[in-house]
Amino acid sequence: MDAAGVDGEGAEAPPRRLMLHRIAPLGAATAEDVSFCLNNRKYAAALAETRAGAVIVHPDMQGQVPDATVAILADDPLVAWSRVAALFHPLPPAKPGIHPSAVVAASARIDPSTEIGPLAVIGENVTIGPRGRVGAMVVIGDGVEIGRDVRIGPHASLSHALIGDRVYIYPGARVGQDGFGFAITPQGFHTVPQLGRVLIENDVEVGANTTIDRGTMEDTIIGAGSRIDNLVQIGHNVRIGKACVIVAQVGISGSTVLENQVVLAGQAGIAGHLRIGAGSRIGAQAGVMADVPARSELLGSPAQPVKAFFKEIASIRRWVRNGGLTTKSPARGAKPNSDVD
Repeated sequence: MDAAGVDGEGAEAPPRRLMLHRIAPLGAATAEDVSFCLNNRKYAAALAETRAGAVIVHPDMQGQVPDATVAILADDPLVAWSRVAALFHPLPPAKPGIHPSAVVAASARIDPSTEIGPLAVIGENVTIGPRGRVGAMVVIGDGVEIGRDVRIGPHASLSHALIGDRVYIYPGARVGQDGFGFAITPQGFHTVPQLGRVLIENDVEVGANTTIDRGTMEDTIIGAGSRIDNLVQIGHNVRIGKACVIVAQVGISGSTVLENQVVLAGQAGIAGHLRIGAGSRIGAQAGVMADVPARSELLGSPAQPVKAFFKEIASIRRWVRNGGLTTKSPARGAKPNSDVD
């Protein structure tokens, strides 16, 4: 590998060539490996002791790099590292063609460069663009449209959906099934028909075993560039903006809107029919029950601003340290209690 191989990706390498064979963590790397270090002082000791042939670091950490190791400087070491890692481990290309065990409707239009895996089922009038990869036992329902360079992992299912370009749907994900909608009548529950679709825009990733319900009448929308972790539940009519991050086990109730660049940490729960403002960050296990202004940071259940949350935690801890007693100053003008038993 040329040490300057990441020059065009925001990194600066010395004018020297290296033969590097692998990527490895700092502690395990050898002279044949390239490693990286986050711009965090807690990794300084590991960086100083590494035996890596080269290491990607922030300029602030350059002084900690051993003399025998080549420092590749990058303003964002993680981004540079991800690009270098992709050089060593590129995504396997699609193997064009349809596996003999796949079941493909005659009306489906599949680009010849796309791979259809074993036991996949492709419904009527499905469209799949160039260079796609459809894994084993994937089920794609009638009328689904899929763009270019889309990867769909094994056992995933898609129905009532339009999928953009460069989307990755991980194994076991469920996209486009009916949402959780019913009316309550004196005779019991009455199921409300779900007539909308799921629209997934370009460059989205949908994690393993995540579920995205189709809309009731409007569409459920996942904005371009968003990243959805494993085991996330997205209800019907939800609209997620561009470049949002949704971490594992989050639940978003129906008809809620996430504006652009919202972050929902693990196990956060969002009630229905809310609007979460752009750039907001919702902490792990938070319970959001009201609209959230843009650029807010919330924690707790019910969710509240971070400063208020930690202020309450501090107050509770003081209360516990005091044995559950509330200490109050005497009222102005009152005399202290001087009774003696």
